[in-house]
Order: sequence, then C-alpha cells, then structure tokens
Amino acid sequence: MNPYLDIILRSASVYLFMLIALRIFGKKELSQLNTADVILILLISNSVQNAMVGSDTSLLGGLAAAAVLFIINFTFKRLMFKFPKFSDFMQDKPEILIHEGKLDFKTLSKLNITSDELQEAIREHGVEHFSDVKLAMLEIDGNISIISDQKNLRQTHYKRLKRSKKTMG
Repeated sequence: MNPYLDIILRSASVYLFMLIALRIFGKKELSQLNTADVILILLISNSVQNAMVGSDTSLLGGLAAAAVLFIINFTFKRLMFKFPKFSDFMQDKPEILIHEGKLDFKTLSKLNITSDELQEAIREHGVEHFSDVKLAMLEIDGNISIISDQKNLRQTHYKRLKRSKKTMG
C-alpha cells in the first residue's frame, strides 16, 4: 500500500474515533478546560500520533496527516451547515435551565449543573434571583445565557466551569 494512503486512512480513522468519543462522553465540558482536561488532550494526542503516521516520521508524513485532519474537519463543518439533521446528530441542542423563574431540576440534574453554578451565572448577568430570570439556557458551546425583563443589566460572558470540590484545609 502507498505509505501516504496509509497515513490518510489512519488519520481519518483516528479523527472519526475522537469525534465519536467526544460525542459519547460529552463536549459541554470542552467550553472551558481544567488541568485534568488539558492533560487528557495532551496524552491523547501523544497516544494517537503513531496510530496516524505509523513508522513514517518524515516531515511529509506529518504534513499529510495534518492535511487530512484539516480536510476532514472542514468537510464535517460543511456537512453540518448543509444538512441540519447531521448537525443535530453531531451537536447537542441548547437546554432550558430556567423558564419564567422556574428551575428545570430534571435538566439541571441531567447536565450536572449545580445550584451554585447557576446562581453564579445569573449574578454574572446582573440578575439577583432565579425568579427574575425569564429564560436561562445552556448553549451548545457550554455558555449559560440569561434573559431577564430587567432593562439596566450589564452584559457579561459566562462560561460554565467544570469544577471539582476543593479539598484545601
């Protein structure tokens, strides 16, 4: 087999595997990476490097693998734009967290969003109480959007953080 065709097939396989893995394990946490997430990404990239290029450590082999990844990524984005059903499959939908001041506890539980996280998001949007929120949405990129009837709010940008309990003494 042609060594570059081998690199193309290996790179495409790794890309598809990573795409499926992110879809299964969730990508909302990718909106803001913590230390463990960065380490995971570094280790994954190191572990799949040889799977993509095999024994070819040449510059052309690396460029071929990178080119395949860019082309596949570009193609997926175009397909998602052109075919809404494919986009729906690839991306999560926005989720309603609060509607007319009422929290959706089932959705919050499903998404593992704590009351403290939600309170922080509404405070960052200049709203004091849950009851003042007309609509709160967890967007597909992990941001929490807040809509309120209040006219004098400051605009902020809140990214959901994946936090672990602090064990500092």
